[in-house]
Amino acid sequence: MKLRIAAAGAVLAISVSAAGAFATNRAADLRIESPNDIVLAIDVLKTIPIQNEYTRGYKRSLFPHWRDVDGDGCDAREQVLKRDALGLPQVDPFKCFVVEADWLSPYDGRKTSDRSEVDIDHTVALKEAWDSGAWQWNAEQRLAYANDTSDTRTLIAVSSSSNRSKGDKDPSNWMPQLRGFWCTYTANWISVKARWGMSMDQSEWGRLNNVLSDTCAGTTMRGWNPPPSSTLAPSTTRATTATTTPSSTTRATTATSVSATTVPAAVPATTGNSASTTSTTQASDGSLPTIRPGAFCSPEGALGTYGGRTYVCSKTDAKGTPYANGAKRWRQQT
Repeated sequence: MKLRIAAAGAVLAISVSAAGAFATNRAADLRIESPNDIVLAIDVLKTIPIQNEYTRGYKRSLFPHWRDVDGDGCDAREQVLKRDALGLPQVDPFKCFVVEADWLSPYDGRKTSDRSEVDIDHTVALKEAWDSGAWQWNAEQRLAYANDTSDTRTLIAVSSSSNRSKGDKDPSNWMPQLRGFWCTYTANWISVKARWGMSMDQSEWGRLNNVLSDTCAGTTMRGWNPPPSSTLAPSTTRATTATTTPSSTTRATTATSVSATTVPAAVPATTGNSASTTSTTQASDGSLPTIRPGAFCSPEGALGTYGGRTYVCSKTDAKGTPYANGAKRWRQQT
């Protein structure tokens, strides 16, 4: 089966395996062109790759948060406190500080007027994002994600107690106390993962699939614009194969036409916070360096080796299809 997604006007073709969790007997034509589009959440879920989590190297400091990255004079926390307040909040116009407001936490129904009892939750927690692909992002991408107020589903004001209860758990281990919010939470989770090109592990994907096939059957969700980072280029053009083997595959969410191709499984990086782009030079004895297939690379045309095969640093896959955002990646030399 093939899903065709139009991201910000351009079509993204995704090959989907008919085995395992992705088994289906019908084709789907999914087009996401703008936030005005309405699609089934379960159809978007089917475009997200299943991969083992990368569990090394996470530090919260790698995601500087509560910064004013969009230049509106408000840091991300104050911006969400204003946005999610009930009614019109009282705000200090000089410091963009929410002086007084009421909030209702959708996770547990708790209402408060004490800002110290309100946490700004990353729907997909920072560590979960790291484990799901952000370990390959650069500093600018992590900063953009940690302070993303361009889509209301990334950050949300909730009670501090519910945020502590959730921690960095995914839906297989935690769902909101209010079951009436489950469908919205499920759709929000999927939208963030899809928009930012993250993967899911098997239990996470399975839980969401079960919820959307039962309690929340028929749940719809809005489309989205590309993430707020001009340099965002998630790990690789993604191939949604039904496997739990870690791979360096994520999906493009920018206005670039990409045909998904199967890429080799990723070789774990030596450090969890290594740069997402690697520069390679030939050894002094003329031998080719060992590289990680599918990873970012530079300069274009450089050669490397892995598993006895030669790879080239290229802007296109083996079929000549450009990678998202003009990125260069290691692919097998043809």
